[in-house]
Amino acid sequence: MEKFVKLIDTAIPLPTENIDTDQIIPARFLKSTDKNGFGDNVFRDWRYKKDGSINEDFVLNNTNYSGSILIAGDNFGCGSSREHAAWALAGYGFKVVISSFFADIFKGNALNNGILPIQVPKDFLAQLLKKVTDVPDTAIIIDLENQVLKTPIGNVDFEINSYKKLCLLNGYDDIDFLISKQNEIKAFEAKMV
Repeated sequence: MEKFVKLIDTAIPLPTENIDTDQIIPARFLKSTDKNGFGDNVFRDWRYKKDGSINEDFVLNNTNYSGSILIAGDNFGCGSSREHAAWALAGYGFKVVISSFFADIFKGNALNNGILPIQVPKDFLAQLLKKVTDVPDTAIIIDLENQVLKTPIGNVDFEINSYKKLCLLNGYDDIDFLISKQNEIKAFEAKMV
C-alpha cells in the first residue's frame, strides 16, 4: 500500500444515503479473487444505463467533479461484508471516503485496503456536500498524522484505530507490519530459548 500522511485534493459529492456494498460493486462482478479491474465497475449500475451507455446524470460521469475523496451520504458501506467494495473504490482511485456513518465491516475493509473512512457529524456532512456540489474545485485537506479534516467550512477532528493509523502512515498491510517487527520478534524468540 501507499503511505498516507497528508492528502490535499478535490472531492466527488454523492449525497445518497444507505449506499450498500452491492451498489458500490454489483454482485455479478464478484467472480474474481484478484483486486485488479474492480475499479472499472465501481457504482456500475449507476454509472451506466441498462443499454450500457454512460449515465450522464451520475456524478462520476460529470467532468466538473474529480479527486480521490468521495463524500457520501449517511450509512455508507452497509449491506453485505464483501471486501470487493473496498477493492472497487481503491481501484477507481479513491483514497478517502467521508460520511456521517460507516458500516463496521466496510470500515475495516476500507482501512485494510488503504482507504481512510472519515466519520463526521451529519450537519457538517450536509454543509460539506453542499459546498463541494456548488464549488467542485473545493480543496480538502486530510492530515492523518494529526487526525484533522480541513475544509473551507471548518475543520473536524476524526477518530481512527491507532494500529490502522500506523499502518496507513507507513503504507503497511498486516503482513508488512509483522515484517517491520521482525527484529523485535527475533529478539523475543531468542529470550525464550
